[in-house]
Amino acid sequence: MERRTFIQSLIFSAAALAAASLPYGVARLLAPAYASKYPHHLRPPGAIADDDAFVEACIGCGLCGEVCPPKCIQFDKRQGGNKIYTPFIDPEIKACTLCDKCMSVCPTEALTETAREEIKMGVAQIDILTCYPWVDRGVCGACVTICPLGEKAIKFNFANIYRPEVIKAGCVGCGLCVEVCPHPSLPIAIVGADQGTVMSHRVY
Repeated sequence: MERRTFIQSLIFSAAALAAASLPYGVARLLAPAYASKYPHHLRPPGAIADDDAFVEACIGCGLCGEVCPPKCIQFDKRQGGNKIYTPFIDPEIKACTLCDKCMSVCPTEALTETAREEIKMGVAQIDILTCYPWVDRGVCGACVTICPLGEKAIKFNFANIYRPEVIKAGCVGCGLCVEVCPHPSLPIAIVGADQGTVMSHRVY
């Protein structure tokens, strides 16, 4: 009898564990494609557009990180193969200031010197359903103020001077707007240069 009770309790525990993990499994399946297609890892300015070609060209010397003034360049230590120790920038931690030092010091073709306006790390996209000024929760404008390219990349909306509007053609994806955003959910993100519209609810 005790053995039967033990087996029943074991089955019950397994069922409870499976039920408890179900929401997480469903959430993983429903997670936005953005998370995998456009991760927070941005390549440094001047990087070869094709990531496989970039990985092939990069020798993992670390010089770009050494000369980076804001120390925004990190190095991948989790992915294996050629991707190990390749540089990336996570603007949620520290964004690029477009100083061009990493491009000038790179000993290979992985990073090439590129004019500031022609750099293509991505493009900023604003979720207007959570951005403070867009939902009338106060005045901000931090993203507009910090942008190194000024109104060529982001400006205040004509209809409301407090609401930021990304200029897709001029944004190079440095991520300073992401770093400086005071909203806890970060309603501004850097996505692929070919993604989304100039200004909309974030498209995943």
